[in-house]
Amino acid sequence: MALIGHQTPEEAFLEAWAAGRLHHAWLLAGPQGMGKAAFAARAARFLVTHGQGGEGTPPVPLDDMGDAAADRLVAAGNHPEMLLLTRQPKDKSKDLARNITIDQVRGMIRRLHFSLSLGDWRVIVVDAIDDLETDAANALLKTLEEPPAQTVFFLVSHSPGRLLPTIRSRCRTLRFQPVEHDVMTAWLHELRPMTEMAEVRATVAASGGVPGKALALIDSDVAAMEKKLLAIATTGDPGNRLREALAREVGGTANRARLELVIDIVPGLLARIARDRPIAEIAPVLAGWDRVQRTVRDAIRGSYDGAMVGFEIGNCLAELAPKAATAR
Repeated sequence: MALIGHQTPEEAFLEAWAAGRLHHAWLLAGPQGMGKAAFAARAARFLVTHGQGGEGTPPVPLDDMGDAAADRLVAAGNHPEMLLLTRQPKDKSKDLARNITIDQVRGMIRRLHFSLSLGDWRVIVVDAIDDLETDAANALLKTLEEPPAQTVFFLVSHSPGRLLPTIRSRCRTLRFQPVEHDVMTAWLHELRPMTEMAEVRATVAASGGVPGKALALIDSDVAAMEKKLLAIATTGDPGNRLREALAREVGGTANRARLELVIDIVPGLLARIARDRPIAEIAPVLAGWDRVQRTVRDAIRGSYDGAMVGFEIGNCLAELAPKAATAR
């Protein structure tokens, strides 16, 4: 898949490598879906397939293959100097554990005591460092304070402000910024050429400039969901048929992406409704948006019951239906 939004971090990383000033820990910070993990994987591959770098090193692109034998090991997932820390599946379940555990970090630390067996670098990717349990974060901090030679850490973070300040202070931060609207539109249209441009533009607007979110939205059929929400707001959904269907579609862990899609669509939908209403009727639309925000906020603080959130959003929209429609 084509990548987007990595140019500035790539340039900063490659410049440090070529100058021989490669920091031992890189904090990859930005919204989820920006491609931070993809960047970490590419940078890790680059290091284990290339030399030390330093003064006199010719410019090399991040996706340069480097040493062919090492590259084949990376492709097979067998390179001895690459280690990924991420949440693991629970016992007898496809669900992932809540955290990256202290045992995982301790296992990584034991690996650091061995001499390099191949190449000039050992690379540790933590995806995401936000998922470390407290003891694991403290153990990692000690390693970052006294880093082994020729070892580089890539720490993926969706919420860097929540990390231990001492961890942030040991890292060089690469920030992954939202992609510009026009750039994202062209990129998404290239990936999904059969999609109507109107839907592409609506998806980009709802994505907030986050490529991963844009892909998830467009593959979740934005147009169909928008049509259903608009039907609730137009007809009032007598009998609750549409609201019940909406609750089923966004309920449960497996449908979390659909729920997020609905939450992303509603602001634009309410704005369109407000533009079409007389000034005297705009206040209920704004009140409906406040109610949606409270519902989502309360759900996140609690159990995040997707079905309940979906049905309540449907209620907010239904109350905006013209009186003539609800009286039928």
